[in-house]
Amino acid sequence: MKKIIAYVIFQVFLAAIVIPVSIFYGPFTNIRNTLVTTAMTTFSHKYIATLFLPQSKIDAIMKEMSSISTDSSKSSLLNFKNNHDTTIEVNDISSSKFKGKVILIHDPTRVQVGISSKLPKEGETVSEIAKENGAIAAINAGGFIGYVDGAWTGNGGTPGGIIIHNGKLIYNNAYSKDGKIDLAGFTSDGKLLVGKYTLDEIKNLDIKEAVSFGPALVVNGKPMIKSGDGGWGIAPRTAIGQKADGTVIFLVIDGRAISSVGATLKDVQNIMLDYGAVNATNLDGGSSTTMYYKGKVINNPSNPLGERMVPTIFYAK
Repeated sequence: MKKIIAYVIFQVFLAAIVIPVSIFYGPFTNIRNTLVTTAMTTFSHKYIATLFLPQSKIDAIMKEMSSISTDSSKSSLLNFKNNHDTTIEVNDISSSKFKGKVILIHDPTRVQVGISSKLPKEGETVSEIAKENGAIAAINAGGFIGYVDGAWTGNGGTPGGIIIHNGKLIYNNAYSKDGKIDLAGFTSDGKLLVGKYTLDEIKNLDIKEAVSFGPALVVNGKPMIKSGDGGWGIAPRTAIGQKADGTVIFLVIDGRAISSVGATLKDVQNIMLDYGAVNATNLDGGSSTTMYYKGKVINNPSNPLGERMVPTIFYAK
């Protein structure tokens, strides 16, 4: 029995060495690159990559995999006739590695930003914010700063970037070296703008509802990821887009589960293109990814405690 136990321990120990070495230094470059980008874009699991690879190699992989075009960094305003169709559709999506849901909102003027009533102390769940606003459909929206004073708070109380609601700049925590902000915003007539804008540009664009997040994935009908997978690895995803007829696309993809491991940014881009998105952008994903419809959450959030507290949502009444 002792020999059997010793043999099992030895095999486990051997596998713990051989498998990582095979992944990081063997011929499986696609698996390695995806694993590195997934690890490096999470808060607490970077060690999975740094333990086996030098920083110079990690940087090279991140650069290779995150080839996102900036040729068209701003979307143009669509020209569509809004018939104020009240239809809202819910569709399931799936592939060999993920499952998710799409909500199609045919009247884009129904889409607004919902804000946690507890800011700046903490966020609320998507369900809470949706119910407070009488929403029919909702997804999580902007991100938040979770690492404050050397500790991970993670309570959604400090939004990242800007929040605009009813045409007013409610919150501004935006910072970038070039002064440009990743925008997911709707004009007063329901036209979605995505990409990088300065605050002055945003103020002059008749933006009624907006949050900050990115990157933009589809701009003026063109995919922004030309090579690689977007450089963010595989994870739960949330995104928003708009079709040429004005229909707004809410998208969530579940992740971090056997039944649905998650998606790359390129996966999200391709789904948006399949649904006819002319403009689309990534929103906060990971443990925040949540979709709400008619009083309940209809996806499977990866947060161990259920819905995560977030600062903002996009919703439709």
